[in-house]
Amino acid sequence: MEWLSPEHFFALAMGLGLSAACGFRIFVPLTLMSLVANMGWVQLPAELLWASNPIALVMLLSATGIEVGAYYIPWLDNALDALATPLAMVAGTLVTFGFAPEMPPVAQWGLALIAGGGLAGLTQGATVATRAASSASTGGLGNPIVSTLEGTLAVALSLLALFAPVFALAAVVGVLCWGIVKTTKLLLKKKA
Repeated sequence: MEWLSPEHFFALAMGLGLSAACGFRIFVPLTLMSLVANMGWVQLPAELLWASNPIALVMLLSATGIEVGAYYIPWLDNALDALATPLAMVAGTLVTFGFAPEMPPVAQWGLALIAGGGLAGLTQGATVATRAASSASTGGLGNPIVSTLEGTLAVALSLLALFAPVFALAAVVGVLCWGIVKTTKLLLKKKA
């Protein structure tokens, strides 16, 4: 199968890494993808060539600034999560679709929706839970720390996805496995 070549695997790993990063901040991964494409460091697939346009970069930079700034306003950060969750899943789906190898459309969209949208949704869900716990335990005073951590993770995972996609994918899979183990232990402990 031609779509299982190493080049396609690296591209898919890049897309999945960026999708997971969309769960931390929707626009940070897209902005960094656009930035490295505009600098000529990464060649984007045809479906994502729009991001290599300098105008797209300016628009993404603006959206990123607004998104990052809004998460430092305590009451607004929790309200944004309701909007950010579906948008992160859409962004994750589109990024994965763009980097996915050419295959039958149903398979390509299925992969993008399940893997890309799913990873973005899982990451976003974890950030929502973390912020809710921070709001409950600190009255919102700890939320800027959570926001800084989320932004840092969005940048780090995006850069890892763009320049070392296999490591980004390994990190995402590792964190997912860790989360599954922790959640299972917690659920088993509550049952006992």
